[in-house]
Amino acid sequence: MKLNSPQKEIYAKERFTALQAQRLAQEIAFGPIVFQVSRLMVKFEIFQLLDDHKDGLSLQEIAEKSGISRYAAQVLIESSLTIGTILLKNEKFYLAKAGWFLLNDDMAKVNMNFNHDVNYLGTFNLEESLLHGKPEGLKVFGGWKTIYEGLSQLPPQVQKSWFGFDHFYSDCSFEQALEIVFQDHPKTLLDVGGNTGRFATKCVAYNQEVQVTIMDLPQQLEMMRRQTASLEGGNRIHGHGADLLDAKVPFPTHFDVIWMSQFLDCFSEAEVTSILSRAAASMQPETRLFIMETFWDRQRFETASYCLAQISLYFTAMANGNSKMYYSNDMERCVNDAGLTVETIHDGLGLGHSIMVCKKN
Repeated sequence: MKLNSPQKEIYAKERFTALQAQRLAQEIAFGPIVFQVSRLMVKFEIFQLLDDHKDGLSLQEIAEKSGISRYAAQVLIESSLTIGTILLKNEKFYLAKAGWFLLNDDMAKVNMNFNHDVNYLGTFNLEESLLHGKPEGLKVFGGWKTIYEGLSQLPPQVQKSWFGFDHFYSDCSFEQALEIVFQDHPKTLLDVGGNTGRFATKCVAYNQEVQVTIMDLPQQLEMMRRQTASLEGGNRIHGHGADLLDAKVPFPTHFDVIWMSQFLDCFSEAEVTSILSRAAASMQPETRLFIMETFWDRQRFETASYCLAQISLYFTAMANGNSKMYYSNDMERCVNDAGLTVETIHDGLGLGHSIMVCKKN
């Protein structure tokens, strides 16, 4: 495995002193408790109270203002103090930098909701998922083979956090992506795994002529149609129902652009190669395939690489049991095995997306 900077330098050497490493080991051991305490400090608005009262609050004041018992406030406060999300000075508590980020950073909010509502219970079965190659944690919600089959049937709060997570990481990249995709003025676009039509609606708003077809599971297309029915340009968004895991299902032909956004990370390498091979079979020499993914090894900041590597385990335990946030060289190998060539790679879109532009050999 070959890495680029800054990951190359960061991951090649020991990052902690012995005392820091010992501390990290205990933080890992108590990780589930640290997570839930921090989540409740947000939910009970204790972080917000401390942010609002820059001169600090006593334990009793926190209990009264948050509407919880003194005991509940005390155990949360003492835990948070040792975690490092709050400070204690002159018998008053203050918000620390880490607490501020948990309160105000949109990525932290989205990740916390996603992990609590979607992943927390099912990740208990991560070991079984790794051994069996199946999303064993998904059974906490239903008996589907993958989370995508049951997405429309998940509890409302779980759906909200799942879509909130999915849209947060994709939406901020769409404006830059549209400029790249439409630079050669395509008239037809196939959005593979287009879900609820989020990107398709952006396309028909960006270009008044383009016709967009979403290729996805029939149940996903039903959700898409409800989302796009009343939107301007919605009449230029079409559906093509298909089970993309069925290697016998061909791609529709005669599209100028084939678009895959945060899609291939939902499949194993063998499945990715199968999907890309069928895409290649449908392509003309002038057709271009755009793959937008958050490759963990192409991130500008190491914190992003950290988040993406952990998100991989959602796919293991909850989504399908065999996919991940990809290492870019692995994806490029799949592209080549499918009879395609990567023309160029655009990095740094949104929160860390890359776009691989591929052509048929």
